Amino acid sequence: MGKPGSSALLISAAPSPAKMQMPSRLGRTINSLDGLREHLQWAIELEHSTIPPYLCALYSIEAGHNSEAAEVLSSVLVEEMLHLALAANLLNAVGGQPRLVIPEMLPGYPRYLPHGDRSFEISLLRFSPEAVETFLKIEQPSPAGAPPEDDNYQTITQFYGAIKRGICDLSSSLSESTVFCGNPIRQITDQHLYSGGGRIIEVRDLSSALLALDEIVEQGEGANHDQVWDGDRDVFHPDRDQVAHYYRFQELRLGRRYQRGDTPKSGPTGNPITVDWNAVRPMSANPRIANHVAGSPIRIAQEQYRLTYCTLLRDLEDAFSGAPQNLGAAIGGMYILKAQAERLMQMPIEDGTATAGPAFEYVDLHRGSV
Repeated sequence: MGKPGSSALLISAAPSPAKMQMPSRLGRTINSLDGLREHLQWAIELEHSTIPPYLCALYSIEAGHNSEAAEVLSSVLVEEMLHLALAANLLNAVGGQPRLVIPEMLPGYPRYLPHGDRSFEISLLRFSPEAVETFLKIEQPSPAGAPPEDDNYQTITQFYGAIKRGICDLSSSLSESTVFCGNPIRQITDQHLYSGGGRIIEVRDLSSALLALDEIVEQGEGANHDQVWDGDRDVFHPDRDQVAHYYRFQELRLGRRYQRGDTPKSGPTGNPITVDWNAVRPMSANPRIANHVAGSPIRIAQEQYRLTYCTLLRDLEDAFSGAPQNLGAAIGGMYILKAQAERLMQMPIEDGTATAGPAFEYVDLHRGSV
């Protein structure tokens, strides 16, 4: 999911030295290598869970309208794919096996963040104020000094804090070589394309693992709990610094950009952003295949979309399992998905109150059914 015209995986600027800082106040609940692998698989499921809602909002924007909002959604999607790749690199580095073609990846929407505290549900919505509010809840920064939480977490940052502490503790108690026992051939590296902010980090030891974890956290909530910036350049406007995901969505909600000198407390004081909430396809919330009659045009189109999406997940799983050439097939699948989703959003549902939308539902690729 790259920026417009590209969806691949490329190295950009290196992270700041601050990203090497060790955690200070972290729990000690991940105390085995199997437990660490389990939590890194959860991280893959977590990163993936944010992609369908961002895709629906992006696809629903009418062509030629809301260009700034489309840039925000596109840039966040690219970086969520980066986070998915980094989580897979981390799991591969500790001898795990990334799994993407499993029912847990697509349990249906609305849904909670995987293993989160169930404080809010994520729905698939057209681009709207309600959708932006959901995105802000997903990317909510953790309070300074918030404890790590390996399950039932309040914020994504606290979840990754628990993983970080687990990796550090296990590297100390078992040795780095014991923890980082994975096959290096499974790493997605800078030889593979990526066109967004941040960079793909090849994980081979503790220091590179910490860099990968900090890359994920800082792109989501900003650096050091007191900055809106994530340390990268804006991929659409290279002359500007990039703000973290939470603050990009805040720019859309408040209708104004952050500029140098702004802080989380000050809010954005830069140039205005124009958002037209009406220039959006009226997609019905949480599209489901079961809502439509078997054999109907909408149901057939949703079944095709579901198959394309699960095939894309299979290609990504293969790429993360030592066959990076499969990334090309995944990129091709993204273009197909966009065309299929936009076609669905032009099909009125049975009662005429809205249009259909893409169905993010699991299908067993061997059986061809859920």
